[in-house]
Amino acid sequence: MKSTTAPKRLFDAVAYQLERFPKPDMLVSKVDGLWKPWSTAQVQQIVNRFSAGLLALGVGGKDFTAEGADKIAIISNNRPEWVFTDLAVQQTGAVLVPLYPTTNPKEIEFILNDAGVQYIFISSLDLLQKIRELKDRVPALKNIYTFEEIPGADHWSKVTDLATDALLQQVEDIRPTISEDHLATIIYTSGTTGTPKGVMLTHKNIVSNVFNSKKSFPFPDAPEQKVLSFLPLNHIFEKMCTYIYLFSGIGAYYAESMDKIGDNLKEVRPDGFTTVPRLLEKVYEKIMSTGNELKGIKRALFFWAVALGKKYDNNISNGWWYDTQLKLANKLIFSKWREALGGRITFIVTGGAACQENLLRIFNAAQVPVYEGYGPTENSPVISVNRRDRPENTRFGTTGPVIEGQEVKLTEEGEICVKGPSVMMGYFKRPDLTAETVIDGWLHTGDIGTFIDGKFLKITDRKKELFKTSGGKYVAPQPIENKAKESPFIEQIMVVGNEKKFVSALIVPSFNMLKKWMAQNSIPFTSNEEAVKNPDVIAMYQKVVDRYNGFFNHVEQIKKFELMPREWGVDTGEMTPKLSLKRKTILEKYKDVIDKIYESAATHS
Repeated sequence: MKSTTAPKRLFDAVAYQLERFPKPDMLVSKVDGLWKPWSTAQVQQIVNRFSAGLLALGVGGKDFTAEGADKIAIISNNRPEWVFTDLAVQQTGAVLVPLYPTTNPKEIEFILNDAGVQYIFISSLDLLQKIRELKDRVPALKNIYTFEEIPGADHWSKVTDLATDALLQQVEDIRPTISEDHLATIIYTSGTTGTPKGVMLTHKNIVSNVFNSKKSFPFPDAPEQKVLSFLPLNHIFEKMCTYIYLFSGIGAYYAESMDKIGDNLKEVRPDGFTTVPRLLEKVYEKIMSTGNELKGIKRALFFWAVALGKKYDNNISNGWWYDTQLKLANKLIFSKWREALGGRITFIVTGGAACQENLLRIFNAAQVPVYEGYGPTENSPVISVNRRDRPENTRFGTTGPVIEGQEVKLTEEGEICVKGPSVMMGYFKRPDLTAETVIDGWLHTGDIGTFIDGKFLKITDRKKELFKTSGGKYVAPQPIENKAKESPFIEQIMVVGNEKKFVSALIVPSFNMLKKWMAQNSIPFTSNEEAVKNPDVIAMYQKVVDRYNGFFNHVEQIKKFELMPREWGVDTGEMTPKLSLKRKTILEKYKDVIDKIYESAATHS
C-alpha cells in the first residue's frame, strides 16, 4: 500500500520513487562509451551504504544545528555519484557544501574554511591537484575522495566499503530524526561582486519549491520520460530540478561534458532539459552559422523560416496565411532543428539570466518549447515561471506567473520581494547580511521588476547594476545588452557609464560572423586584434549599434563603443559560473579601455 504522507526531506525521494514508480534508469551516465543506468533499487542500496560509511568516518548524527552539523564538500561534474553523495550526506544529518569545478583556488580555500569542511568528494585528477595544493591551509579537512579511479588517491568506494549491518541499522535509526527544518545544504554564491556568501537551505525550503514547481509548471509524474542534465548540479536551479525528476519518476541522464551536449541529445533523445540563456544563444548561433553556409534556394528558405519565427506569438494569431507558412517552415526547416535536439523535446526551462525575446519566439515557433523562469538561490530558487498547461499562461519577454506557495510584492523602487516556505534560513555565519536581506519574512532579491497585465513578472534589471550618468539619469544596462545581442555580429556586450556624461559599451564581436562579413567585403582577416581595429569593421559595428539605439531613449543610447579581441569566460574571470557578466571584474580589468573611450570623447567635445 502506498503511504499517504507527503515527503518532507529531499532524501525521501528514493523511497518515494521506489514505492510509486521504481525505474531501471533512475540515474544514467556514460561509462566507457556506453550509457550505464542505475535503477531506483540500486541507488537506494548505494546511498544507504554510503551513509553508513560516512557514519564510520564519524560524520553526522551528532549536532543538527547549522553551526554544529558536519560539513561535506563536493566539486564534480554532473554524474550519478554527485546525487549519491548529496543523498548520503543528508541521511546522516550532515550538510553538503557544493562548489563549481571552475571555482578559483582562493575562493575554494575561503569556502572550505568558512564552512569547516571535513571531507571533500571530487571527480577528476585536475581537481585533486587543486585541492591537494591548498589542503595544508584548510585545517578541518581530513581527507579527499575521488569519483574517478586515480592512482595514489582514495576512491569513494572506500567509504561505502566501511558499511556494516550495525551501521546500516544506525542509518535507519537516524533518518526519521532528521526534520524538514534541518539544514540540507549551504550553497555559496560568488555573485558578480564581493566575498562568497553561504546560502543556508533546509529540506523544507527545497522540497516546498520542488512540489510548488511541480504543480505550477506542471511536471506530472512521468516514469516513461527522461531528461538530459548538464547545468552544474551545485547550482540550486539544476539541483532543485533534479529532485523534481526524482519525485516525478523522470530518468536523469548526465551529459558527458558541455562539448558533448549536441551528441548526447541525439543519443538520449530526452523529453526536456534545463539551461541558461547563454547556452541557448550558443545553440542558436551554431544554427545561424550553418544557415549562413547554405546557398541558393536552401539559404532563402532557411532565412524565410527564421523571419517567420521572429514574428511568432503564442497568444496572438498572425492570421491563416502566417499559420500556413509556419506549418510549411516547420516541415521543411525547423524539423531539422528538432532532430538536432533529439526529436522529442516537450520542454526546455531557462533561468539564471534574462533570455532574448527573439530566441523565445523563434524556438517556440519551431515547436521547441522554451519556458523562461526566475528565482534566486536564496529562494531555493523558483519564484515565477511561464507555464506549459495553457498558452495564456506564457508571455514571451517575462518570467511568467508567480508559482504556487509564493507571495510577491514590489517595493516603491520596483525591487522584487518574496515570502514563502522556500525563503532561505539565512546566510551562514552572517546574521548581519541576513537581517539586511530578509525583513519580516520578506526576501529582498535585489532584482528590479514589474508585473505585466498584473500577472506576468518581468525582470528589468539588478538593483546593483542600475547606474546613474553624471547628468543624474538612471540607466538599466540589461535591456540594452539583451537587445544588442539580437545582432548576429555581437557575441557579448557590457554597457557602462556610471557617473559619466553618456553611455558606452565594450563589445565582443561574434568572430565567426565577422570573418564571413570581412571575406564578403574583400577585407583580409589576419587576427582578432587586427580585425577589431579595422576602420571598415568599426564602421560596420557603428551601423549595428545605431540600429539598436533606435529602441531606447536618448540617455540610454550607446554613444561610443570599443571592440574587444577576446571572448569573456569563466576561466579568464569575466563570467560567473552561471555565465553572467562579472561587471565589477570587467570594469577593473578593462579600466584603461573604458578610460580611453571617455578621454577620446572629451578631446573631441
